[in-house]
Amino acid sequence: MSQPIPIDPVRRQQVASALRAVLPERCVLSDPEDTRPYECDGLAAYRQLPMVVTLPDSEEQLLAILNICRELKVPIVPRGAGTGLSGGALPIADGVVVSTARLNRIVRVDQYARTAVVQPGVRNLAISEAAAPLGLYYAPDPSSQIACTIGGNVAENSGGVHCLKYGLTVHNVLRVRVATIDGEILELGGDALDAPGLDLLAVFIGSEGMLGIVTEVTVRLVPKPQSARVIMASFGDVVTGGNAVASVIAAGIIPAGLEMMDRTSSRMVEPFVKAGYDIDAAAILLCEADGTAIEVDEEIERMTLVLEAAGAIAISVSQTEAERMKFWSGRKNAFPAAGRISPDYYCMDGTIPRKKLAQVLIGIEAMEVQYGLRCANVFHAGDGNLHPLILFDANQPGEFDRAEAFGADILALCVEVGGTITGEHGVGKEKINSMCIQFSRAELDAFFAVKRAFDVAFLLNPDKAIPTLNRCAEFGKMRVSGGVLPFAELARF
Repeated sequence: MSQPIPIDPVRRQQVASALRAVLPERCVLSDPEDTRPYECDGLAAYRQLPMVVTLPDSEEQLLAILNICRELKVPIVPRGAGTGLSGGALPIADGVVVSTARLNRIVRVDQYARTAVVQPGVRNLAISEAAAPLGLYYAPDPSSQIACTIGGNVAENSGGVHCLKYGLTVHNVLRVRVATIDGEILELGGDALDAPGLDLLAVFIGSEGMLGIVTEVTVRLVPKPQSARVIMASFGDVVTGGNAVASVIAAGIIPAGLEMMDRTSSRMVEPFVKAGYDIDAAAILLCEADGTAIEVDEEIERMTLVLEAAGAIAISVSQTEAERMKFWSGRKNAFPAAGRISPDYYCMDGTIPRKKLAQVLIGIEAMEVQYGLRCANVFHAGDGNLHPLILFDANQPGEFDRAEAFGADILALCVEVGGTITGEHGVGKEKINSMCIQFSRAELDAFFAVKRAFDVAFLLNPDKAIPTLNRCAEFGKMRVSGGVLPFAELARF
């Protein structure tokens, strides 16, 4: 686990005083007891007390913060609700955390354009709640949607159980208003389906707070389906279950949601939510159809036939909306349910080709033996986004180190089979070494060139997401994966 760095009290006083000169007292926190709630995000294994925390009430205040930090050369860490799982909002000892929690106004909902304009501190679920009376909703639904904010969703390009059919954040955002480190406002995208010039909107979404801070977002809303039902299919082994996922997609069916859970995750969730899961099955699939009642009935029938042919040993179909929500409740509560069977867990996030699901699950089973740790697998099977939960006890010496190594090997396996080290959690601090496995020196140089175009002084969320070449060289000295030394040409020096 990370060791916190001491904070220079003189520097803290200097920065806090400069910020209080332009901000109300309530917007600046510098006392350690006041800043402690911001020492980590959802990845609690990494902690660092921030030097100062700011909570602007307006875009003007946010620009004032950026101007002061630029003049004083103070690093900035943007923060949404702190639900991120990769350490992207981990503070810096000599830096300022900028929380967008108070920028939480829904500016407007347009039922004709099917859009909502919101500030970054608006909760994901609150958008759908505001649009519900108009028969609309916001489709991306990460498991933390009750708490996570749209600003953080934009930073991480969040997904959710319905991203297979409706897309990730990048597919559902039309425009963002961004405050730059230079104290200026950029408008990326627009209200139309396309905007003139370079597509910088797609570059910005998923940039993890390294290019600017969102002050306003225009999201696309979609009509709420008339009907939705879920199939719960059980399988006798994970290989058959993984192959069934590919069979559904190969049949030309794009479910609204296609999720998989192994036996370990089903057994930890079922006593928690009583969703009716088959806890004897090696794996279960949750396959949702939505649309008109006729469309849903037809798709449910087609999926049932495909799943039976693929080897499902039991199939249940939700008959009511309450039963559908109960089926999903287990998947949505998998992370908190892990606390029932383990003191701690380490949630990974990688993406692989669907056809490689079975191979990767078998590989993870072998790693459980290698590291002597259990792993519960819950993931967005439809788009190959894995979320292995490595179970460990931080009070046992060495267990967290083994969990980290286990996680790094899972990510290396994802890359080996043609996937990537992240899907929706971002790189943050957690996976920065794994970037050295995935990307070449030339690719990392290109990433840094984009960073410099927006932030030449490297003040916005530095030391996150993109590793330096020196870091990759040091990592290469420490780790050989699959017989390959990362950045071997640098590790010699």
